[in-house]
Amino acid sequence: MRQSSPRQLYGVVIHCTVMAGSPRLRIDLDSPIPATRQIADGLRVQLVEGGLRPGTDLPSVRRVAMELGVHFNTVAEAYRVLAAEGWLDLRHGRGARVVERKPPAAASRTDLADYRQRLRELISQMRAGGVSPARIADELRSFAEGLQP
Repeated sequence: MRQSSPRQLYGVVIHCTVMAGSPRLRIDLDSPIPATRQIADGLRVQLVEGGLRPGTDLPSVRRVAMELGVHFNTVAEAYRVLAAEGWLDLRHGRGARVVERKPPAAASRTDLADYRQRLRELISQMRAGGVSPARIADELRSFAEGLQP
């Protein structure tokens, strides 16, 4: 029987001068999900939920990379992804700043199909990890209720 090694979880607190509290960004280096995507996804959650507001300066790429234990290009690519989505303004030597984002156009049918597939994969991963279908349904309901205006 093979012994499983402990998961390598690394986290960094995103210290920002213009916001109360300090959002936490975590990545799992043992995950099949690339670190760049984990970083971008974690920051996007904070951006969408208002934990990171326009005008917030993010820590330098090198600082985040050092604290997470990844190459600086990994963090730089995550920042570039978010800049391309309209969340960040990137300036050489000044770092990354959260900007006011214009609402995007409504998602296309192709986009919705992609999101549905990603959600299906996540649910499959949860079930494979031992999370019951009832618990998954409860979590999805909780998130859906939080989306209501």
